Amino acid sequence: MAATRKIDWTAAMHELRGSRTQRPAGFLAARGLIAATSAKRRPLVVAGAYDKAAIMLAAIAAAKVHQARTGSTWGEALSVTLKATWALAKAARTARAH
Repeated sequence: MAATRKIDWTAAMHELRGSRTQRPAGFLAARGLIAATSAKRRPLVVAGAYDKAAIMLAAIAAAKVHQARTGSTWGEALSVTLKATWALAKAARTARAH
């Protein structure tokens, strides 16, 4: 006798969606703002190393705009923009490595 197994596809798809990494609100907007303005400031990656001061300055500048736009707390705004800034810095470092 062959064993059969039933799959509840709706539940499986809901579980998959729930396990995806969720981006914080405003992440993409903050990332775009940082990408547009960081070229005017110091680069986020210098000689293959992260410039942590430049990353922090870019995140703070973007957090001010993000906070004014969304009305979020300073901690939430800085959290979102730091995540976005680090994502851009990692992408820039990877791009320079290849």
